[in-house]
Amino acid sequence: MRNVTVAATQMIGGWNVDENIARGEKLVRQAAAQGAQIILLQELFERNYFCQKQKEQYLDFATTVEENPAIRHFQAIAKELAVVLPISFYEKAGNCFYNSIAVLDADGSLLGVYRKSHIPDGPGYSEKFYFTPGDSGFKVWQTRYAKIGIGICWDQWFPECARSMALMGAELLFYPTAIGSEPHDASVNSRDHWQRTQQGHAAANLVPLIASNRIGVETEDDFAITFYGSSFIANEYGAKVQEADENSEAVLVHTFDLDEVAQNRRGWGVFRDRRIDLYQPLLTKDGFTQQGGN
Repeated sequence: MRNVTVAATQMIGGWNVDENIARGEKLVRQAAAQGAQIILLQELFERNYFCQKQKEQYLDFATTVEENPAIRHFQAIAKELAVVLPISFYEKAGNCFYNSIAVLDADGSLLGVYRKSHIPDGPGYSEKFYFTPGDSGFKVWQTRYAKIGIGICWDQWFPECARSMALMGAELLFYPTAIGSEPHDASVNSRDHWQRTQQGHAAANLVPLIASNRIGVETEDDFAITFYGSSFIANEYGAKVQEADENSEAVLVHTFDLDEVAQNRRGWGVFRDRRIDLYQPLLTKDGFTQQGGN
């Protein structure tokens, strides 16, 4: 038996970085008090989701890993509480800007950085203006408590991302997120689709999944997004074992026996029976044309 307790959180945003870091710390402390050992905060929690509009002045929000205030702050919190914290931040690296995650181990040490691979672009979600497509590749980290894989928001719609992390040995999948209404079409509600997609990743890979989203209405000029929360934890069969509502600040906590999960994963044989000799179309854009040739 190897029990690991995880937590998903959700909170409202705001433009004041110090206030948002304090909000995040409060949730981390609440989760730790309930026994959580690996605690997930939402995507880009330092400030409002600034990607609704293309504004050059917002590029100034990016910082290096060493200069980022959230990373510095939560390194001390991780060490104090002996918890693992994936910290989302806007990274500046040379002339490039990334949507990144810094993984802090339970002693406060920085295990590494993952840079968001899939960058969306659409009304209200103009991320291609702000972020360079990540060059880190998918990553997993051996933390004090478990080997974890982390994708960021739009990554969660791609089964290749989750499968890659599972193949690399991830025992738990984490997805910090910022998703809500569509400013150009109020009739679109992706909440259930968003959950089901990730539940499918958990079920297909037999790996528990933890997703954190933000809540509240954020306005930028003539656009507004209502972030629908609904953060959740799914078990290795894709069933939701914890779920937040669409409006409230929340801390969700659940314990998994990772030895039992691993036994269930072996029993289903989905990795034993993979046919990598047949998956060439996955390495093409159109299903037929290989990169660099016919």
